[in-house]
Amino acid sequence: MDKSTRPEAVSSVLKVFSILQALAEQKDISVSELSQRLMMSKATTYRFLQTMKTLGFVSQEDESEKYALTLKLFELGAKALEYVDLIDIADKEMQEITRLTNETVHLGALDEGAIIYLHKIDSSYNLRMHSRVGRRNPLYSTAIGKILLSGKTDEEAIEILKPVEFIRHTEKTHQNIEQLMQEVHQVRIQHYGEDNEEQEPGLRCIGAPIYDRFGNIIASVSVSFPTIRFDIERKPQYVAMLLTAGKRISEQLGYHDYPSITTQE
Repeated sequence: MDKSTRPEAVSSVLKVFSILQALAEQKDISVSELSQRLMMSKATTYRFLQTMKTLGFVSQEDESEKYALTLKLFELGAKALEYVDLIDIADKEMQEITRLTNETVHLGALDEGAIIYLHKIDSSYNLRMHSRVGRRNPLYSTAIGKILLSGKTDEEAIEILKPVEFIRHTEKTHQNIEQLMQEVHQVRIQHYGEDNEEQEPGLRCIGAPIYDRFGNIIASVSVSFPTIRFDIERKPQYVAMLLTAGKRISEQLGYHDYPSITTQE
């Protein structure tokens, strides 16, 4: 940010939060009342309110022309708390998978047109997947991404993918939405997703879904293997391990209708 614009930007943020605080303390309030209370000009207050209204954080009563908070802030807070609970709950199951496989385990969620890593347990091997919490990776070339897309309808998934540029990381990377959606359909049937050297050469990942109490896929837990340590004969065991973890995490989040766990390929 340019230094000359920074104070103005900070001032704007302070004004937004002052308005939110005032609206939280009073159920509904007019522009005049709010501007007097915050010692801001009526025009400035109105401009901020209209922007917040457009973003869905504020509603306006047509008859009285008073403004009030919507539930959008509550929804944002609830999502943040959900992820805090999710990470705490998932940690135990992720530690167990790492104990059994000695491989890197990730917890990931949807972040617009990509996945974001919420939590990670590292392998003790020197040769392992290099990643970090907060890092984003593509939906189309990751096991987690395919799991998250499988929880959407075809229409929703395609809408999410429309602005995404399909970069060919390896020869096995999907090149377009049509190719990817064919695999997403299979993921819905088998209840697990795979990355077979699509994001990085020499790296394979398997992921399983995590559901919230309403039955929505909100995250995925995955394990990553360098191909030299991936035992194809043990793949059914890896899948069953991940599905068991996904089921336990989902149950603690309030979902008790997890897909049947199978060890069949």
